[in-house]
Amino acid sequence: MARRSIGIVMNGVTGRMGYRQHLLRSILAIREQGGVRTDDGTVLWPEPVLVGRSEAKLRDLAGRHGLTAWTTDLAEALARPETEVYFDAQVTGARAAAIRAAVAAGKHVYTEKPLAEDLAGALALARLADEAGVRHGVVQDKLFLPGLLKLKRLVDGGFFGRILSVRGEFGYWVFEGGWQDAQRPSWNYRAEDGGGIILDMFCHWRYVLDGVVAPVRSVQVLGATHIPERVDEDGKPYAATADDAAYGIFELDGGIVAQINSSWATRVFRDELVEFQVDGTEGSAVAGLRRCRVQHRAMTPKPVWNPDLPATEDFRAQWQEIPDNAEFGNGFKAQWEMFLRHVAGEGDFPWDFYAGARGVQLAELGLRAWREGRRLEVPELTR
Repeated sequence: MARRSIGIVMNGVTGRMGYRQHLLRSILAIREQGGVRTDDGTVLWPEPVLVGRSEAKLRDLAGRHGLTAWTTDLAEALARPETEVYFDAQVTGARAAAIRAAVAAGKHVYTEKPLAEDLAGALALARLADEAGVRHGVVQDKLFLPGLLKLKRLVDGGFFGRILSVRGEFGYWVFEGGWQDAQRPSWNYRAEDGGGIILDMFCHWRYVLDGVVAPVRSVQVLGATHIPERVDEDGKPYAATADDAAYGIFELDGGIVAQINSSWATRVFRDELVEFQVDGTEGSAVAGLRRCRVQHRAMTPKPVWNPDLPATEDFRAQWQEIPDNAEFGNGFKAQWEMFLRHVAGEGDFPWDFYAGARGVQLAELGLRAWREGRRLEVPELTR
């Protein structure tokens, strides 16, 4: 059995997302399973080269997992002939320059989102990668969540009839960093460092709505900075200059109305940290990270509004659970496997830099719609 090693420069893996989802649960998990097998029987074997700013963190991380290749010098890592892929999980503001350097070095590029801080920058990276002839992709992990895979199955199967609306709730309380440590890094709350929930989450909502329900055609948003001051990792107070909540309304193809609330200043009273309810003429569904429940038209009860009496119906018990009907692995890992096969010349990879640019486009329009207080159309992107 032939084995092909693929060197991967992994930049930003000392951060929470880069380490947990991309290094530990994706690349190292792929190595533990024996690599990725292509249709011709070749085994693709990822060889990570860890890159970051802290020599101490990199040395500790590499030692913990038996890795030997790490460096604080990105240029040196990109110059290694055995590296074919560059992966970026840095802060948003540092991403574009690193990707340009990787493309110049002839590396294929896979990156976290947002691809760039604005649409012009995202499109410039996409065109640069095309001109260089390198393969490129952007993480779109929520498309691989079991709950959304089940929801997509329902949409494709015509369960809803004519879809009328989508309602999404995402978020949780992120501690301010004073009396309890914050569970997200402080740069997320500084606009000057590329922070903000609109730039972060609207990139997700674009591919979720486009890929699961219908393409987005317009957007209107009210954003907010509910917590104006937070405390950073060194215990120092700082001004939170970025939005920490966004209340969006999106019009989709076919007149479907989607409402999505995103907040890092809310407490959770739902089954999962993100949930989407889709209502249609023939039925409704509620999907989260893993679960998906439905209520068909024929099984819909007839509640009557009466504020003078306590509710007697258990509304949640009136919904049916959608079975798994398949084994669902880690979504980040599944997409990594697809990208590695794509690098090896096997199969298409639909979530390229242009897909990433569409996410940045929606975030940019959302910020503008908030500033201008109006609804904005979402034009088609041209390559």
